[in-house]
Amino acid sequence: MFTKQFILKKTGQLLLHLLFWVGVLFFYTYFFGVNSSRYEDSFMFSLFLMPITIATTYVATYKLIPDYLITKKYSRFALYSVYTFIISAYLIAVSIFFSLIYISNFEYSEMNPATKNIIFISTAVYLVVFVVSGFKLLKLNLKQASKTRVLETKILETQLKLKEQELNYLKMQIHPHFLFNTLNTMYGFALKKADETPDMILKLSNLLDYLLYQAEKPFVLLSEEIAHIKDYIELEKMRFNDKLDIHIDVDTNLKDITIAPMLLLPFVENSFKHGSIQDDVLSISIIVTTDSGKIHFRITNTNTEHSSNTGGLGLENIKKRLELLYPDQYELSIDNTNDMYSVSLQLKPQ
Repeated sequence: MFTKQFILKKTGQLLLHLLFWVGVLFFYTYFFGVNSSRYEDSFMFSLFLMPITIATTYVATYKLIPDYLITKKYSRFALYSVYTFIISAYLIAVSIFFSLIYISNFEYSEMNPATKNIIFISTAVYLVVFVVSGFKLLKLNLKQASKTRVLETKILETQLKLKEQELNYLKMQIHPHFLFNTLNTMYGFALKKADETPDMILKLSNLLDYLLYQAEKPFVLLSEEIAHIKDYIELEKMRFNDKLDIHIDVDTNLKDITIAPMLLLPFVENSFKHGSIQDDVLSISIIVTTDSGKIHFRITNTNTEHSSNTGGLGLENIKKRLELLYPDQYELSIDNTNDMYSVSLQLKPQ
């Protein structure tokens, strides 16, 4: 069903086309009336030439260009362009006979000089065809560029949504993994009715607050991440007692540096989970420094020759999160020797 807006649009286009062709008619009349005092003859010749020009132009702009040139069917475009040229050239030749027979009454000497030369006439016709075709090609290219930009925007939005969904999925995996390990430790203390249990609950409460609320933020202060790493370490100290030798060296000049939440904590958790006790002690060293806007994080723990120390789910998730959040902005290296396992991360915050 035709709407009012559709009818007005088509009417406007029709009036615009009529106005253009009226302008072409006056151009032909002036063009072919050069060196002639009989402008009525030039006008009659121009009227006869108009259908040829209009037909050739519309075939080029509404068939050849959109159906074959834009769609890259170059062989068909070339073939049908030759057909169009031959037919239009034949009709242009017929226009000369029209000028001779109907306008000059078979008197060649009475013919308008401009209407005797087929090259002169063809130049006028194909000039209009080429100009209109050029504008049509430009319009189609702009339209295609606009569609491409819209499509690229949709693709980027889709990719962004997929990244957000993947990040949320990875966070959902990290949360149970971390809680499972911590609650296991607390369960053991509860069974022994240890005096340290209330303090452990308080530490865990702080971690849960960070885990459930702060971790939903895209970025947190690096100092907050470090503070909750220290809370986690305090929990592990209660579990290991004198079997833990841990060294923490944190740069005091952290300023307002931000980082994705729960990005460093899984590395620390991994050291406690997969680190090996040597000489009755688990040794862990953590160093966090900043330099030229980069974060340098290094953690090492004692290892045994037969320990796989692959890092499990937590380490795999953290690698995926780094790739999603900091593409081409981080360097992660893992060194697994017979007696030491180390992770080094260099990160350029956004």
